[in-house]
Amino acid sequence: MTYERFEDLPVWKAAIELAIKIYALTEKTPFRRKYSLRDQIERAALSISNNIAEGFERGTTQELLTFIYISRGSAGEVRSMLCFTERLPAFKDFKSEISNLKVEAEGISRQLRAWADSLQNSEIKGQRYLNEKEQALVKNKKEKDEFLNMLKSYKK
Repeated sequence: MTYERFEDLPVWKAAIELAIKIYALTEKTPFRRKYSLRDQIERAALSISNNIAEGFERGTTQELLTFIYISRGSAGEVRSMLCFTERLPAFKDFKSEISNLKVEAEGISRQLRAWADSLQNSEIKGQRYLNEKEQALVKNKKEKDEFLNMLKSYKK
């Protein structure tokens, strides 16, 4: 499936949901006196979706890949801070919530890795490079592949 807008990407939606949940967690009492931790985890969580958006809008596959890996790094940063937070005595009542957030961040990281893998094997350089001739070639290849897949399904 081809996405026209980053807002339609499932991984972007998941990243936004994670950021919302991180912000909800940081509203809780134990974060009130831990300003730097609160600020850092909020910024890292929001960075995931922001870098997906920026990479998507850049127009080249290589730039998109770069920003996907930056997003993955931010997801790892969120997980690391959650691992640290759950070890602090002040957060003992939030261990389950923190654990769930770590699972979500890891899932986003896996989605980003799969997307990066698929892009690395793509022949398309990106929207910025698609002139009319290239667009026609890509369209013809896609139609050919769809037709061959349809034929394969009839053989079954």
